[in-house]
Amino acid sequence: MSDKRLAIIATKGTLDWGYPPFILASTAAALGYDVEIFFTFYGLQLLKRDMKVSVSPLGNPGMPMPMGMDKWFPVIGTAIPGMQSIMTMMMKQKMKSKGVASLDELRSLCLEAEVKMIACQMTVDLFDMNPSDFIDGVTFGGAATFFEFAGESDITLYI
Repeated sequence: MSDKRLAIIATKGTLDWGYPPFILASTAAALGYDVEIFFTFYGLQLLKRDMKVSVSPLGNPGMPMPMGMDKWFPVIGTAIPGMQSIMTMMMKQKMKSKGVASLDELRSLCLEAEVKMIACQMTVDLFDMNPSDFIDGVTFGGAATFFEFAGESDITLYI
């Protein structure tokens, strides 16, 4: 056990919001930190065996759009049916072309680095999720489980 600890709360389950907890956790683990991520509400999507996450340009004004669309394409246009699928595909292609690891790869790296991943039991129950839909190695627990670790952490992040 390390003297340094990082605790992360992951609440979002989209492609773009999935990267920060896995990148920060894997980096901290590589630097010798003990790391735990508490996944709650929509963040639980990141623990599913079949991780189907997307990115939505709608309501995300900071998202750079291809072909300078963020300068001329109306925001309401991002609500057009199919736009989310198109933007997700484009984002995944861009990341791949730049050599950015996929979420699955980053999640696997975290598991290899012994990052503890806790699925919020209350949220699992609330949304009638099946624990068998989650990857192996996930711990199910409540806020108290997270606080046991976070209370002694050097850094706690809410993502």
